[in-house]
Amino acid sequence: MANPNLILLYVEDTAKSTAFYRDLLGREPAVEAPNFASFPLDGGFFLGLWAESKVLPQPTGQGSRSEIGIMVDGEGAVAKQYEKWKAAGHRIAQELTTLDFGPTFVILDPNGHRIRVCEPDK
Repeated sequence: MANPNLILLYVEDTAKSTAFYRDLLGREPAVEAPNFASFPLDGGFFLGLWAESKVLPQPTGQGSRSEIGIMVDGEGAVAKQYEKWKAAGHRIAQELTTLDFGPTFVILDPNGHRIRVCEPDK
């Protein structure tokens, strides 16, 4: 049985994106090369950053059609994370709001990839 364990984001500037995710995730990459970096995440999962100009086969299409979700648990945890990242100057795509699944907001990485923060599914 296949077990997905890696999300790859195509990025314009690998060093810039690596610095962004190093700060955002508070951890070091397991692999850091000129055109690729990989961050170990909990549960055996990895986030890879790959220089778009080096991806084979070359990707097609553009746009923000997906999100990385970060679930934070605890009373007011989403709002606290929002205030922290807003103060850090991260680009906000969606201000803190409440949707069907609870409080949430969205920031953008240097390439416009969406990062949504919300409460864990219960």
